Amino acid sequence: MSGLTPPSRHENNREITDSNRRVPVADRRTARPFTLWKEVLVAYLAPALMAGAGGVASGQSGLTMAAFTSIAGTSAVVALLIGSWLQRRGRSRPWTTALPRIMVAAILAVGAAVIAGLVGWFASSWLPDHTSVVDTAWLARLHIDLPISAAVAAVIVSWRWRRQNP
Repeated sequence: MSGLTPPSRHENNREITDSNRRVPVADRRTARPFTLWKEVLVAYLAPALMAGAGGVASGQSGLTMAAFTSIAGTSAVVALLIGSWLQRRGRSRPWTTALPRIMVAAILAVGAAVIAGLVGWFASSWLPDHTSVVDTAWLARLHIDLPISAAVAAVIVSWRWRRQNP
């Protein structure tokens, strides 16, 4: 019957089997690859649930509505744009792999925040004056919601991508 059981190894007088084997840290990090659709889904759900819960808890219906529209929507769009750019062209750009991970995340976060801030300013200032869109409270929130959501999404997506592409 000894041929039916796999050979066992012993370490410090303790038998090492598949169920109690220690997995090295490097194996744990590479176990979850960068998958764009999952990143976009999390980029939408995480801020929607957190800001939505904050809006419900504080009784701010504007924050609750913004959580599922401008805040989470911006996060998902930025995650999609930056994540797809990194997947297609990130490895061919030397600065994305040569710079430290924190620098890549900071550069992409500042860039995304500036662009989203301009979009937020355009939507909150220019649209009511030049179109039939009425000046509502949600338009006033855009110049704050969009840059913050874009920066957070850019940091998270670039950080996770870079972890998989050192």
